[in-house]
Amino acid sequence: MTKATKRIWRDDVTLEALQARAHDTLVSHLGIELTELGPDFLRGAMPVDARTCQPMRILHGGASVALAETLASVAANAVMDQTRFGCVGQEVNANHLRPMPIGHVVTGVTRPFHLGARSQVWGIEIFNEQQQRVCVARITMAVVSRL
Repeated sequence: MTKATKRIWRDDVTLEALQARAHDTLVSHLGIELTELGPDFLRGAMPVDARTCQPMRILHGGASVALAETLASVAANAVMDQTRFGCVGQEVNANHLRPMPIGHVVTGVTRPFHLGARSQVWGIEIFNEQQQRVCVARITMAVVSRL
């Protein structure tokens, strides 16, 4: 028997609210859509198109990092009391594993490695339609006081 995964999000967090907050930001400009909010993960998708490709007409590594950081940043803030704290990216790294040609969609999923009082560490995997890894990334988020 498997143990149920505990929900990590604040009680008021919904996928619709997270998506609405991203409106009119880099997230919407790149066509990133948040698609699933699991008990301990956030999933999103991004098209490989003119907005996200490099001159060779494959997914731009910076676009992959933007997807990774978006998922982790949204998720990091969704576990915090945002009246008191905010989470901002402090360090991000990524390994690009395979090219993705224009005309496809990549899907990313983020899960926490560490949820601390002063920092969080999130892992992000980005997949193609065949569920092959395109990119793996890790981001450290600084937890900052809003007071």
